[in-house]
Parts: sequence; structure tokens; C-alpha cells
Amino acid sequence: MITVKSHTGIESIMFSEYIRAALSRAKYESLKDGSYMATVAGLPGVIATGETIETCRDDLIEVIEEWVAIRLQRGFAIPAIDGHTIDVSGEPMAIV
Repeated sequence: MITVKSHTGIESIMFSEYIRAALSRAKYESLKDGSYMATVAGLPGVIATGETIETCRDDLIEVIEEWVAIRLQRGFAIPAIDGHTIDVSGEPMAIV
């Protein structure tokens, strides 16, 4: 069972609040070629790029979703972000 807890203590099975919290921590950097790169503090390995800030942000959302899915699949902990947590009970699960 996967539960997502918000800073208010409300549980849900939606990841949208966690993703929103992660996006609020995103740091964008303009690269020499004019494209952009984004990282999220506290989510190691989460890096996205795009030709514009908007495409970089869209890519970042996908990267965060995939990062969470892989960690769930492997049974790894997912760090809390601004009071938002994703708790997994039971065995590692297959994500398809």
C-alpha cells in the first residue's frame, strides 16, 4: 500500500502534492547553449533539461515521477519534501 501524506496529515494515493512540493524546490540553470537544466534539492539524481524553462519543467515532472516509481519498485525510502511524504508498507512492488 502506498500512501502520500501532506503537511496537513491528510493521506491520499495521489502523487500530485508531492510533485508540486518537489517542483517548488527546483533550481533552474541557464546553460551556455541557451537551454535549461533543473535539479531538485533532496532528490539525488533528479536532473532535467529542456530548450525552454517550460519544456525543462515538463521534463522535470516526468523525471520526478520516474524517480519515485523506481524507488518504490526497489523498496527505497522516498525523502519528505516540505511535510509531504510517500510511505510504502509491505514488499517492494512492480511498477508497470
